Amino acid sequence: MINVCIHGHFYQPPRENPWTGEIEKQPGASPYHDWNERIYQECYKPNAIAPIINDKEVVLKTVNNYEYLNFNFGPTLLHWIYSKHPDTYKRIIEADMESVKVHHGHGNAIAMCYNHIIMPLANLQDKITQIRWGLKDFEYHFGRKAESIWLPETACNMDTIELLIEENIHYIILDTGQAESVRKIGDIEWKDVSHGNIDPKIPYRCRSEKDHSKYINVFFYDGPISKGVAFDDVLYSSNSLLNKILHAAPQNIKDDVLINIATDGETFGHHKKSAERTLAYFVTELVNKNNLHIVNFGEYLEQHPAEYEVKIKPGKNGEGTSWSCPHGVERWKNDCGCAGGGGWNQKWRKPLRESLNWLRDQMITVYQNIGSQYFKDTWKARNEYIELILDNTHERRLQFFESNAARILSNSEVELCYKLLEMQKYSMFMFTSCGWFFSEISGIEAVQILQYAARAIELAEDAGKVKLEDEFVNRFSEAKSNINEFKDGRNVWKKLVKPSKLIANRD
Repeated sequence: MINVCIHGHFYQPPRENPWTGEIEKQPGASPYHDWNERIYQECYKPNAIAPIINDKEVVLKTVNNYEYLNFNFGPTLLHWIYSKHPDTYKRIIEADMESVKVHHGHGNAIAMCYNHIIMPLANLQDKITQIRWGLKDFEYHFGRKAESIWLPETACNMDTIELLIEENIHYIILDTGQAESVRKIGDIEWKDVSHGNIDPKIPYRCRSEKDHSKYINVFFYDGPISKGVAFDDVLYSSNSLLNKILHAAPQNIKDDVLINIATDGETFGHHKKSAERTLAYFVTELVNKNNLHIVNFGEYLEQHPAEYEVKIKPGKNGEGTSWSCPHGVERWKNDCGCAGGGGWNQKWRKPLRESLNWLRDQMITVYQNIGSQYFKDTWKARNEYIELILDNTHERRLQFFESNAARILSNSEVELCYKLLEMQKYSMFMFTSCGWFFSEISGIEAVQILQYAARAIELAEDAGKVKLEDEFVNRFSEAKSNINEFKDGRNVWKKLVKPSKLIANRD
């Protein structure tokens, strides 16, 4: 039996204007209002109702692809779908419920770190909050606890692993290039697999360095197939996908083997037009006819416990590695060469990261100095603030403040606490990974995270009477644009982050 697990990482960065809570019109997404809406129409909705069509273009049936994919949705994206497209949201949730029945209690959906920050580059408290918010958001939507959590860009180091183990995460998914060495459990000698030559057909245990009795399971997705699905013509037809999977399976199968694929969920319909149809036909028509069996990772792991353990690469300065940067995690902090070309450089990445790190630290001081007057434990309060983000009802508010307030608070003190917590939320949103991923500081993704920084600065001034903007902009001015119109970060801030219409839209 060949077991097949296809993971779809469905994600878009948060795009809402932080002052209005709405997504502004994005001309590049034409003919749709914004990129969320465009990708929804091309991917998220079609995968919930993917058609099987005969040679006469007659729809024979529709397939909910989410019933067959191991998948995660970015929490901010799923919230948007929940708000704007409840029918598709319902199909996503129902697909997971159905998968729990089919896969012996293991659902297809897994959680994701809340707003897609690069975990190894985050400070300790942000790491913890990102994990806990992601898990709580998952439980709120899917009605069960998550077995796994998707790490943005699969960026991982041992500090991150330790926290995931503490939070009882059962397994994670990484790229084969992130493994350093393996050995059979109980053996002494380690085998070097640092060149991407780890076997992706089995799970592994990664042990805690603090307590060797504790571990997390790791699946390494099949690189060649996954890259073929994402970047080549594998999804041109269902038979092409089938042949790619059969080719990857051992010639003489003695035991149940796992072929696992991971790719952006947007591949199915957005990046690859009509690929949701390819997927639907493959999982419903070709799988059973070719001795294949669709599984999810949780089910496979229960039936095939890890017999090997793995050490992951530490990366430069212990900052770990990722799937999308061959330089570790340098893409989100330095001009490493990724996304370069055309004479443009990404030297702006370093001052952007350093400026935001400085701003984050200033806001930690504001939060702790003021928040400690109202909260029993400021970090516990922040970690539990997700409860109000998800459901800000009167009853929930009473429960939150009863649990976290150091004393009975006045209405004005409650309002101040909200400002502090929102400031902390945006201090994490400003580290959303997409801000560094592409080629230019004035791009839509970088401007978005800078808007979150601007909103956090405003809230810090309102709550703490501290002025951070001038110093932040001075530091950020070291970021040089590749476009003459902008020149540097100061002009990007002035022209794109704080335009007059943004000011007019404030509460």
